[in-house]
Amino acid sequence: MNAQKHLFQLPDHIHYLNGAYMSPLLKSVEEAGIEGLIRKRNPASIQPKDFFEGAEHLRASFGKLVNCSPQQVAIIPSVSYGMASAIKNLPVRPGRRALLVSDEFPSDVYSLQKWCAENEQSLVTISAPETREKRGETWNGLILEHINENTSVIVLSSVHWADGTLFDLAAIGARCQQFDVRLIVDGSQSVGALPMDVQAFHIDALICVGYKWMLGPYSLGLAYYGERINEGTPIEESWMNKSQAENFSRLTEYADGYAPGAARYNVGEFGNFISVPMLHTAIEQVLAWGVPEIQAYCRELTRPLAAFLRENGVWVEEEAYRAGHLLGFPLAPGTDGENVVKKLREKDIYVSLRGSSIRVSAHVYNTEADIEALVGALGSK
Repeated sequence: MNAQKHLFQLPDHIHYLNGAYMSPLLKSVEEAGIEGLIRKRNPASIQPKDFFEGAEHLRASFGKLVNCSPQQVAIIPSVSYGMASAIKNLPVRPGRRALLVSDEFPSDVYSLQKWCAENEQSLVTISAPETREKRGETWNGLILEHINENTSVIVLSSVHWADGTLFDLAAIGARCQQFDVRLIVDGSQSVGALPMDVQAFHIDALICVGYKWMLGPYSLGLAYYGERINEGTPIEESWMNKSQAENFSRLTEYADGYAPGAARYNVGEFGNFISVPMLHTAIEQVLAWGVPEIQAYCRELTRPLAAFLRENGVWVEEEAYRAGHLLGFPLAPGTDGENVVKKLREKDIYVSLRGSSIRVSAHVYNTEADIEALVGALGSK
């Protein structure tokens, strides 16, 4: 796969290695948004079916991306919303515990903390090993050890959002199956850039924002919910999620049932005429490129950076346990991380500071020149 920067609006002098923060928009996605704005200019052309058809296309595209039926996909506004729906419908098993990994994304932590407090469940955090040698392998081993007959649920990201550590979802999912443990995954930092298969990994719920690796707009995301929570309780009672909602002339014939599958977990007004076509266009482009090809491109692109860091005594996770598209490395003790990021931005290099580490996140809009610029800037300090 070759660089795809020509499909984006990024200026040539910008080295944007910050896709984990927010992706740029594809030109085609921008055009889809403009078309939606123009359409809303004159709503006479918007028919009742239009509230639903675009959303169905979007659900189908996401289903292809993560290997699930479109019927099991819900449209959500954020990770916190999607996570709340998943955790709200967990079975309560007295005396069991819930699992998290350390330094997990806050929205994942807060939802699980609240559920544990309300249901007298203990919450256990599986900390990253202090050792740097075989850190990813050891951390994955600790996660597997913690999943047993005393566990009710584990919530974790598919890759750690701060440093790109890969979690072995195939092994974790199999272990959860063995002990009937619910597996809830935050895929925001991987879906679209790293292959995801909810069936093969035995995932009960997969929650994703759309504005990062799926290259879509802000405030729109997608979630997969497994069939065993199809009869659960949604956060809100939107008329659009009820059975026969497409028939506008009968809306006051109030329905008791919901649309099939995971539709009850859709956010209200999910048929957004602007953002839904944008995210659908973005995912279709991701599917056209191929997620394995995206990951291979990013891994090859970031390999020289990882080599440079190791040669200069900076720890980088072993390649087998590191995502190709997201790499974090610690700063030397006492280093002012905010100043490092500021100095890089003065050279038009954009990365993120997460804790005491620099996070570099590449996509197909990046080129060798971006990595060379970053390596050159780090080497000059």
